Amino acid sequence: MVEKSHTAGWWPNLYEPLRSMGQKLAEWFAPRSDASAFDDYYEVNVELPGVKAPDVDVSIHDNNLVVRGEKRFERSEAGRTYFFSEREYGAFQRSFRLPPDADGEKVDAEFKDGVLCLRIAKRSSSQAAGKKIEVRQA
Repeated sequence: MVEKSHTAGWWPNLYEPLRSMGQKLAEWFAPRSDASAFDDYYEVNVELPGVKAPDVDVSIHDNNLVVRGEKRFERSEAGRTYFFSEREYGAFQRSFRLPPDADGEKVDAEFKDGVLCLRIAKRSSSQAAGKKIEVRQA
């Protein structure tokens, strides 16, 4: 027969492995996104609920659009016991290869309602085709 004192706190102990696993997963996550094309530009939307605009960094490296940042852990456990938490916290990064006609010099970023909207201008067809190199005779 089990004494009452041993059963008083069995819920938190039972879920402790789940809590630890959730904390490990929360150290890094990849936000959901979509990409589309319009006549004049490409658009990439990245879902970042709970992230603040100053915690987001957007850059272009080697023809890749890179979005990185951090969703900060701001939760008070005072007075409550969590059995599990599926919310994601921590650093994130997504990288998107730009198409050949994307103009990495003309990128607009807007953050609204937890969604980062990136618009990358398209180069004109003559710019996208490349540059002709003149061959000199030696």
